[in-house]
Amino acid sequence: MAAIEVSGNARSAGAGRMRSRISTRVDMTPMVDLGFLLITFFMLATTMSKPTSMSVFFPEKNTVVDTEPIRASGVLTLFLGNHDAVYYLDGIAATDERAALSLKTTRPGFDLRNVIFAAKKRVAALPREGNDERSLIVVIKPTAVSRYKNMVDAMDEMAITKTQRYALVDQLTEAETKLLGDRIAEKK
Repeated sequence: MAAIEVSGNARSAGAGRMRSRISTRVDMTPMVDLGFLLITFFMLATTMSKPTSMSVFFPEKNTVVDTEPIRASGVLTLFLGNHDAVYYLDGIAATDERAALSLKTTRPGFDLRNVIFAAKKRVAALPREGNDERSLIVVIKPTAVSRYKNMVDAMDEMAITKTQRYALVDQLTEAETKLLGDRIAEKK
């Protein structure tokens, strides 16, 4: 509440008479109470942000689905290595003798995104064979030395580049292990 306080000289001294000063004082206690009530209301009425998660669907292990073989020219294989390195084969199988020369290295982020976009463009330009869809298939293979962050980064790039067909494979074949060689050897 507001209060008016009167202070000054109350005696009259003729011509040199002083005027009394009037000052106001505002009590801020109700305003502080209202502020805390509003803060409490908004804290209780607001929903906190929920953590987001990436949904990955795995097929059942006992179901066998017959599919047509996939051409190696329509596949981009990503090997996740140590120190955030990503090794990739673009359109070449690991068993091919040209694979050792075609194995390239990139980094997660814009570099990997550019590799995926280039592979999509390359696959779209391939001639159609039968009822082939001409869409890129990305195979993500984490190695023993890669970190969980590398796999999440690769999955994020699939979402950013809107790649619809990708697979997460947890084991390397013997040809792939031989191809990567000391690049995936554990550093002690």
